[in-house]
Amino acid sequence: MAVLDINQARACFPSLRSGHIYADNAGGSRTAQAVIDRIVDYLSNTNVQLEAGYSAVNSQCVVEGSITAAELFNATSLDEVGFGSSSTMLFENIARALENDIQPGDEFIITYEHEANNGPWKRLAARRNAVVKYWHPIPVSAENPYSVAYRVEELLPLVSSRTRLAAITACSNILGSVVPVEETVKALRQRAKEQGATKIEVALDCVAYASHRRMDVQKWDVDYCVFSVYKVFGAHNAAAYVRSAALRTSFTSIVHDFLKVDDKPYKFQPGGPGNELVYGASAIVPYLKSLTPEDDLAASFNAIAKHEQEILTPLLRFLTDAKQVYRGVRIFGTSEINFARIPTVCFVVVGQNAMKSKDIVETFHKKGGITIQSGYFCAYYLIDNLRPKLDVNDGVVRISLVHYNTVEEVEKIVDVLREVLA
Repeated sequence: MAVLDINQARACFPSLRSGHIYADNAGGSRTAQAVIDRIVDYLSNTNVQLEAGYSAVNSQCVVEGSITAAELFNATSLDEVGFGSSSTMLFENIARALENDIQPGDEFIITYEHEANNGPWKRLAARRNAVVKYWHPIPVSAENPYSVAYRVEELLPLVSSRTRLAAITACSNILGSVVPVEETVKALRQRAKEQGATKIEVALDCVAYASHRRMDVQKWDVDYCVFSVYKVFGAHNAAAYVRSAALRTSFTSIVHDFLKVDDKPYKFQPGGPGNELVYGASAIVPYLKSLTPEDDLAASFNAIAKHEQEILTPLLRFLTDAKQVYRGVRIFGTSEINFARIPTVCFVVVGQNAMKSKDIVETFHKKGGITIQSGYFCAYYLIDNLRPKLDVNDGVVRISLVHYNTVEEVEKIVDVLREVLA
């Protein structure tokens, strides 16, 4: 397995030079210098109306951004990708483009995960008199009621002859668990076929996944997929994949369709990002490939996954140590350290000496030098449906790491946690 060049990685982020420890990466990663450079270059040299007739350079810049998105998704065509201002907006636009292809009584299966990939479907269901079903995560440890995970055994009974769409996540931004997408979708489609469903599509949220593992929409056999560019080392925008077959047969609304300019993929309308942000995104793949000598995305993501296990280990071992469990620390998701878990770790402190999540985070802020966060992180209903019931507005403590974090940084985080929880 390729080895991550951690020094190469950190050298590409100007904000890391201060020594500040960024451990809130699930809310937004640092922006790579190459992305910044391309944004500045576009605004400085080619910032004119797209296809204005006097500058073909800016159009090519936007195409380069689309090429990057297609490579990250592993899409079959540039026609299948587009950009928008956020993942939430992109899913909403996809849902509205499907408006007239949804019939009363159709069924949607969704999760309690991030609102981006459930809110649009709930609103669409309300508009079209469709039915919403929920795929519930269940505890995997008797000792920890918050050790919940999604299992296909709980998903398949929800499938019926009326199932029209399943909106699932590749990785939870609260649980840190990686869903086996290929196996899940395969089982889902097989059950739908057995039940006599005439048309089922899958919408996949990769926002919490894309910076940690390689996406592959073809292998996964999904119809829609979205990730946030600003959580994959770019600027604040998002990218969407729509399978070409869905563009032809499912999208019935022209208002929110992909906009093409002279057959070139441009951006998802309305409210798409500035062209400079799309061009900035074109630097992400070269950056990722630079992390290993192989100059290959698969090799880089393998190296990233291996390094992330190394930085996850000291944090998860501390939080799940018998002393901390006795103290009242309960992590969310599974406690095993393996490739089915990314280094996004959420926890609460309950019991006789319970602590508010906000107070723990505030202690970090007062000490300075380390950024972590608390809240429900747009997954309100996931936390609200857990039992014993939690204060959703106080939420959880979330420590979220990526490949440019180091073991030494994690050890410093653990030192502060040890002091806070003493």
